Amino acid sequence: MPEVTEEAKAKAAEAKAAGTAAYKKKSFDEALAKYGEAAELDPTDMVFHMNMGAVFFEMKDYKKSIEACTKSTEVAMDNRADFKLLAKAFGRIGKAYAAMEDYETAIKFYDKALTNHRVKDYLTPKQDAQKKLADAEKRKYINPALADEAKAKGNEFFKAAKFPDAIGQYSEAIKRNPDDTAFTSRIYSNRSACYTKLLELPHALKDAEECIKLDPNWVKGYLRKANCLLGMKREGEAETTYKQALEKDPGNQEAMEGLRKARTQKYGAQEGLSREERAQRAMQDPEIQGIMGDPVMQQILKQMQEDPSAVQEHLKNPAILEKIQKLVESGILQMG
Repeated sequence: MPEVTEEAKAKAAEAKAAGTAAYKKKSFDEALAKYGEAAELDPTDMVFHMNMGAVFFEMKDYKKSIEACTKSTEVAMDNRADFKLLAKAFGRIGKAYAAMEDYETAIKFYDKALTNHRVKDYLTPKQDAQKKLADAEKRKYINPALADEAKAKGNEFFKAAKFPDAIGQYSEAIKRNPDDTAFTSRIYSNRSACYTKLLELPHALKDAEECIKLDPNWVKGYLRKANCLLGMKREGEAETTYKQALEKDPGNQEAMEGLRKARTQKYGAQEGLSREERAQRAMQDPEIQGIMGDPVMQQILKQMQEDPSAVQEHLKNPAILEKIQKLVESGILQMG
């Protein structure tokens, strides 16, 4: 460790101050000269080299920035510098590599910085570099032609009832062409069908919802979702989704049949179940409870009991009609 006189340290400090003033004025060549002068006067202080690295970074000369900051770490370790300063130098090296889009190396140096001083100043850019690295890897993987091949293989596996293999190929297709919504919406629909065949309904539901998100006007996504919900005994949600499907395609037979099944399953109209038993079960449904607790509906139902002919006037109101139909289907209300 070289001996540095107090006089040399004082002159180095003066040169550093002049370098910093020049840096703030964006007089980068002058700043580099002053920091270099300071480093010669006091070769034991890592900060001068680290500051040179900051100047080179502003000049977008990232390689020289890395060289200067690397020299800074060497001086730091030779002279037992504060670990926080060592972390700062490693962090600047990581920042330079990130600017060069070498995210993998940037992450390594951010890790070195965090080893010496675990603060968000290095953790946040490390996480950003990790995200950018993952995005870059994803972009490199994109290949629409290979996506089409994977889709075709998935379709063949589906026809052969090899559903796990089909899921693998459909997943590959999505990775190979993730940004083409017209393509991926259909693949999510296909994969949802595979999961449904395997009775993995939560996964099937998730894919169906993704399909709807990507193409909200395609009726198939709603049908996939509604069928999953019906299989999961979430009849109320299934009913709502079948209605959404009919909004997209009013004459869709699968949606109409599904809506009927949802209502039948919801209100327990199985063989051997009496109307009273259906009504009792229906009263456990929050939707039915809401209808029965509605003061307006209470008044309408009372009027219907006192004057059955009044029902025709109420049925002209679509909202009232829908509620009365629900009460009839549930077994709560009997008409005719």
